[in-house]
Amino acid sequence: MPTQAKQQPTISGFEPYVPAEGEEYMGAPMRAHFTKLLMSWKKELMEGVDKTVDHMKDEAANFPDPADRASQEEEFALELRARDRERKLIKKIDKTLELIQDEEYGWCESCGIEIGVKRLEARPTADLCIDCKTLAEIKEKQVGK
Repeated sequence: MPTQAKQQPTISGFEPYVPAEGEEYMGAPMRAHFTKLLMSWKKELMEGVDKTVDHMKDEAANFPDPADRASQEEEFALELRARDRERKLIKKIDKTLELIQDEEYGWCESCGIEIGVKRLEARPTADLCIDCKTLAEIKEKQVGK
């Protein structure tokens, strides 16, 4: 289970969006595509939360050996940390779904240009274009040192 904590969540059944000739950026069909994509991702994350709860209930044991008990506690701590990250991601997905509903999704919050379909499919919750995101990461590295 610890290796799952480091993996980027994936969305099953994903099909890339192919815009029609002359289609408006973030028109109704494109927004519907991203709504479906985000809802599917959220559903998968919620199912993972349920599986964790079930796993922890099933596997919980009071081992007499302190090493066994410590191993189990560490495994549970890693699972809970992963679920906490997913809980935060679910909040971000909900925020993104609101942006879609308000027809404000798909534009960079910093400079206002189109983020782009391919970037949004790679990271559906992206709120910055690739240039602004790169610049923000460079600034973060400089401040962090």
